[in-house]
Amino acid sequence: MLDKDTVKHVAKLSRLEIKEDEFETVSKKMGDILSYIEKLQGVDTENTDITYNPINLVNQFRTDEVRESLEVKKVLQNAPEKEMGCFKVPKVLD
Repeated sequence: MLDKDTVKHVAKLSRLEIKEDEFETVSKKMGDILSYIEKLQGVDTENTDITYNPINLVNQFRTDEVRESLEVKKVLQNAPEKEMGCFKVPKVLD
């Protein structure tokens, strides 16, 4: 288990709000995570190939073909707000 000051520091860095009654639980969970990481550091990976994904995935691309677009009227039929043939959304930047 980690001490309360360490948990507060990690929470601040992570921008997490931890309530007073949650410190014991969070401390135990963080300790468990660190213990597991220590276990992983003990694993011998000297002769292991580097892998970025445990499953060999290959992207499946479809052929790029020109097709007719949807009608603007049809695309906007369920839009809550529309203006001049476009979706109208709330302003997010000043």
